[in-house]
Amino acid sequence: MELHRHVEDEPLMNVCKSFTGPIYQKPPLKASVKRRLRVRNIYELEILEREGKLVLMRVKCEAGTYVRKLCHDIGEALGVGAHMKELRRVRSGPFKEDETLVTLHDIQDAYTFWREEGNESWLRRVILPMEYAVTDLPKIVIRDSAVDAICHGAYLAAPGVLRLDANIKRGALVALMTQKGELVALATAMGDANEILNQDRGIVAKTVRVVMETGVYPSLWRRRP
Repeated sequence: MELHRHVEDEPLMNVCKSFTGPIYQKPPLKASVKRRLRVRNIYELEILEREGKLVLMRVKCEAGTYVRKLCHDIGEALGVGAHMKELRRVRSGPFKEDETLVTLHDIQDAYTFWREEGNESWLRRVILPMEYAVTDLPKIVIRDSAVDAICHGAYLAAPGVLRLDANIKRGALVALMTQKGELVALATAMGDANEILNQDRGIVAKTVRVVMETGVYPSLWRRRP
């Protein structure tokens, strides 16, 4: 972030602290979404270093947060103005700047080794399993008998639940997993963990995105005529 005028360290720190938690944001004029006021959560805003008007900070925020708008609003709150000088995304969900980060050239080379030499070891290195993407999501493990119904878009009923994470909250996005750890679908929890565990019947999670193909598990549910 670049400040338009000099600001002392203490007021800068205080204003940045006030921008943690839920904040109101309206997307900037050049945005790919409708310009309406919305709430986004700033989980952490830490000043790492500053040099004159340049402020290096690390922001942990909810998806859909406009960091350039955040910089602008901090400048407005300080009364001096500010804009985003540079942005670098170092993490998105479970994906970080580590050994799992590869380039498009790496993917092309891995594909070439597999096609020409039958060597799939490089492909296995650059293409991660789908399950890796839901590492941070709470999970519900379902019975094998419920898998194919979920793959056809059915909601998860209470009898299909085997076990679940204790941190599930009502309305949270959860991952529906097989007993083998395979991702079946993403769903919205209809209650918290205790409510789901104590529920004998009825819907406990509404399927929002099916990942596994139909037919992988046997169909043990009845279709209506």
